[in-house]
Amino acid sequence: MRRFTSVLVLLAVALPAIATAVEVAGPPWISIELPANPHDRSTRDAYLLVHAFHHGTPTGFPVTAVAEGLVNGERKSLPLKVRTTSRTGVYAVDQQWDQAGEWTLVVTVSQGQDDVAQAMVQISEGKVFSVTVPVTKQGGWNIPRKITRAEIEASLRERPTALANRR
Repeated sequence: MRRFTSVLVLLAVALPAIATAVEVAGPPWISIELPANPHDRSTRDAYLLVHAFHHGTPTGFPVTAVAEGLVNGERKSLPLKVRTTSRTGVYAVDQQWDQAGEWTLVVTVSQGQDDVAQAMVQISEGKVFSVTVPVTKQGGWNIPRKITRAEIEASLRERPTALANRR
């Protein structure tokens, strides 16, 4: 009887850990929403909202963001403050970068150190013109991948307004 009880105790301790490991298998996902709902107090005045998911479930994974800019030919990098909202897995980013110039926001949802989903939000002269989530195909699935430094630089320098300003 003692051995049976020990096995039950071991299972009671191990099963939640196994369930948690199975639950987080697979990468996170990210999506960007704009404009933010001005009628929700927790998102009011946000420039954009970030949705963090694990499969189809909103999650409270950590979210970070940085604004990479090119203003009057000068390269800028600005870490952004990200705030929580009233909804699980929804984060607000207020405008913290200059209105002028070319900007690429790199927004990251982290499930672990190397298990991330990133979105690239491209802004020109204050207007969003593109939102992308870079992916690779694996077994018919879109798996998010990290945005490279080269992609960020290209996103700033290969825009019509950036090219026109260099002439």
